[in-house]
Amino acid sequence: MIKFSAIIPVFNRPDELTELLESLKNQTYKNFEVVVVEDGSVLKSDEIVKTYQEFLDIKYFFKDNSGPGQSRNYGSERAIGDYHVFFDSDCIIPEKYFEIVDNRLTEHPVDAYGGPDMAHPSFTAIQKSINYSMTSFFTTGGIRGGMKDEKKFHPRSFNMGFSKAVYEKTKGFSKMRFGEDVDMSLRIIENGFSTTLIKDAAVYHKRRVDYRKFFKQVFNSGIARINLYKRHPESLKIVHFLPASFTIGLLLLIILSVFRVYFLAPIGLFILIIFLDSLRLNKNIRVASLSIVSSFIQLIAYGIGFIKSFYKRLVLRQDEFHAYKKNFYK
Repeated sequence: MIKFSAIIPVFNRPDELTELLESLKNQTYKNFEVVVVEDGSVLKSDEIVKTYQEFLDIKYFFKDNSGPGQSRNYGSERAIGDYHVFFDSDCIIPEKYFEIVDNRLTEHPVDAYGGPDMAHPSFTAIQKSINYSMTSFFTTGGIRGGMKDEKKFHPRSFNMGFSKAVYEKTKGFSKMRFGEDVDMSLRIIENGFSTTLIKDAAVYHKRRVDYRKFFKQVFNSGIARINLYKRHPESLKIVHFLPASFTIGLLLLIILSVFRVYFLAPIGLFILIIFLDSLRLNKNIRVASLSIVSSFIQLIAYGIGFIKSFYKRLVLRQDEFHAYKKNFYK
């Protein structure tokens, strides 16, 4: 049986951690430990962890704030599992998650894996709409868990696992504040390790954001894509240009509509497509309506971040940067 180490960085989110630990307590596969790394929180989770000590093989560490990537490394240094598995604190793990992963890795060993994320039925309409915009083919091109070629999948840190050997060779996550999980996936591949997508190993990802925070998150993702390109030139694909193209095209159509109203037709068609697709998936008119809002935010925020970073890093040749760090969750 594979021994897993579930590593969870947490920052001022004791309530979220309770839900996550409760879902881990209910796992059908029990051969795993839990390593909670408190990243300099004011709202600490130590008391929450104590309540689960009789149910889980759990460790708790408190450290100065350094961001999620370095906190994951801190956990890896103290983990004893064959595979280090990373969850965000705003995730809920289906009860058969580790059973599914163990079966897959036993039958088809691989050095690293990732899984998709999805919305739990109990999530709010806004959470479900954000989940739609982050996973839909019409907004992300299906790169977050819907890929046909599973061997080309780049795991994301909300649902990511790799062997102890991978950590020892790569030394874990870089100091990038945004895009550090994609950077890690690329370095895993560059170091000759194998990676795959396990589609059935999905997690419920709450995404602790409102629309304002969602804009900040995706804006920084757009910036990070160029930062990743500078580190890994082969990583930039045509699909990454689409949000910027959408943003520029949207602005042009709005300007042209001043002279001819029919220039708004493509925008209306896109709105209709998003609404119908979300309605098909979520079976809820409110979620489908909000998905229009979240999809425009997702595409425009990423597009603006991408354009800004493209200009600063490739035209002005400035150093790596991001827009939000200290105030990201405010």
